[in-house]
Amino acid sequence: MAPELGIMIADTQSVGLVQPRTFTFAQDTPFPLESGAELGPITLAYETYGRLNAERSNALLIQHALSGGGHAAGYHTPDDAVPGWWDTCIGPGKAFDTNRFFVICSNVIGSCYGSTGPSSIDPATGRSYGLRFPVVTISDMVRAQVQLIDHLNIERLLAVAGGSMGGMQALEWAAHHPQRLRAALPIASTARHSPMLIAFSEVGRQAIYADPAWNGGDYYDQEHKPDAGLAVARMVGHITYLSEQSMQQKFGRRLRGREKYGYEFQTEFEIENYLKYNGNKFTQRFDANSYLYVTKALDYFDLASQHGSLPAAFAAATAIKFLVVSFTSDWLYPSHHSKELVSALTGAGCDATYLDIESSWGHDAFLLEVDTMTDLIGGFLNRLAENEGVRCPDAS
Repeated sequence: MAPELGIMIADTQSVGLVQPRTFTFAQDTPFPLESGAELGPITLAYETYGRLNAERSNALLIQHALSGGGHAAGYHTPDDAVPGWWDTCIGPGKAFDTNRFFVICSNVIGSCYGSTGPSSIDPATGRSYGLRFPVVTISDMVRAQVQLIDHLNIERLLAVAGGSMGGMQALEWAAHHPQRLRAALPIASTARHSPMLIAFSEVGRQAIYADPAWNGGDYYDQEHKPDAGLAVARMVGHITYLSEQSMQQKFGRRLRGREKYGYEFQTEFEIENYLKYNGNKFTQRFDANSYLYVTKALDYFDLASQHGSLPAAFAAATAIKFLVVSFTSDWLYPSHHSKELVSALTGAGCDATYLDIESSWGHDAFLLEVDTMTDLIGGFLNRLAENEGVRCPDAS
């Protein structure tokens, strides 16, 4: 879709105005979850960009990270100031080229951007689920996405790609639904959370629990929400997305609005102000309970323990091509996590390409290294499409 006239878009490769969509399933028969609980009905919010070819073989599924959603590219209205979360990589001529591919992005269950989660209305009570919402896992999220892909009448995806938690979902697709995709692109991700990562998740959750307004998760009808706890959780998380080098370059030890220390407990350093700003801004768009549920899903994810070993997890995925990407300054999911994954993939007989990209941006590099991502991902997907004989929509 070309940019609409009413939008002030500097990027001429934008997909322009996009339509949010929803798909609801499990209305009659509840959807079984990994925990043994059941959930239904379930709604998934999603968006699509580009067009399917006649063979329905050019579809890519983009997976979002913890705080992302189904709005990955373009604008919902001409007045939107900010596009979708991966707009720099999705569009005509971009990494995920919408001139060639049909791109799908859906919000995971448990989140708060239109898909069923703890803030959704429980049909049994007429009130928001809160902590009555069952715990979900990465496996549950992906099996729900399988329902969406079936609904779109797509037998096999050309590729599943995502960064961070999105990469975990790409690995889950490959390990448990290998017949449904030709390639997987886990970027700045991991096959399991380390104890350190679980510890960071728990600090964020404890910050939310400690907020008096959290009220055991039952705060949706209250005037005050657990914004203070959620803001602190986001501040802790945001530190892990950066690197020491990027913080030094951007902030150093600079003071804000003063030349010397005030010797008081106020916000003095620029980095303090940055974290507070991002924490408070996060509370305007995310739900505290969703933060609890999604971080729990991250912590539970462990392909090795599910299958006995990491190579065994990909025993049925030998027909899939993998592109594994890490970044040298990422200390949230450091390069050795990706190297371990690649070793397991090759041990299982999979076709795996690995690139460890030099970057100072830390974990957020997969969102910021746009030129590198365009060359790398675009080249990989174009070669994949050519090898698989996938035609562009216009040639269908």
